[in-house]
Amino acid sequence: MMAINKVLVVDDSPTDLHVISEMLANNGFSVVAAESGEEALETAKAEMPDLVLMDIVMPGMNGFEATRALSKDPATSTIPVIIVSTKGQETDRVWGIRQGAKDYIVKPVSENMLIEKIQEL
Repeated sequence: MMAINKVLVVDDSPTDLHVISEMLANNGFSVVAAESGEEALETAKAEMPDLVLMDIVMPGMNGFEATRALSKDPATSTIPVIIVSTKGQETDRVWGIRQGAKDYIVKPVSENMLIEKIQEL
């Protein structure tokens, strides 16, 4: 079980970014943020977070594409990704896991569930 300290939160909604970052900070995690899939890839390489929380619906590269890119790149392939999305369909969840995500959380996110999922990694 790896210790998770630094979490990269990827979301193009400033509100969601703030809410999720606060939940993480409240629980002692350090947070880095990205507002797009492209920025997520750059930030993941620069910061080497212990975990990525990935939104799906973003302009440009979406979260599925960004998750796949992270899991295929040897530099970032060991970083677990949890998808956090308003898309609550089972097909979305399955597709997310197929792109390399370890888990899938449907928004709105509850703090307890988020922390539980992180501890389960």
